[in-house]
Amino acid sequence: QVQVVESGGGLVQAGGSLRLSCAASGSIFSINSMGWYRQAPGKQRELVARFTSGGRANFADSVKDRFIIVRDNGKNRAYLQMNRLKPEDTAVYYCNVVLIDAELREYDYWGQGTQVTVSS
Repeated sequence: QVQVVESGGGLVQAGGSLRLSCAASGSIFSINSMGWYRQAPGKQRELVARFTSGGRANFADSVKDRFIIVRDNGKNRAYLQMNRLKPEDTAVYYCNVVLIDAELREYDYWGQGTQVTVSS
């Protein structure tokens, strides 16, 4: 069993900052990639930022100059530092973890989501 838990969401004024945390635990052989997605009301889930299997960080264009993603490999954790937040950043943020086993099969896990609300 693998658990993915996010924390750190909340309400913040436009221009403020928030830091989200994601922790993966359980039967983990290796983490292939780890990152954040978000879903606003009435919209599809979209990529915010993630580390690829090669260790590169990819960002949505809308957050590229404002958000930072950090991964702590030793603790199976990832952090999303969100700066200069805008009302359009309001969404439920989900952590996604892709694991691989000894046979290199991939397994996709999602956290329960954490609400981020940015007031204008």
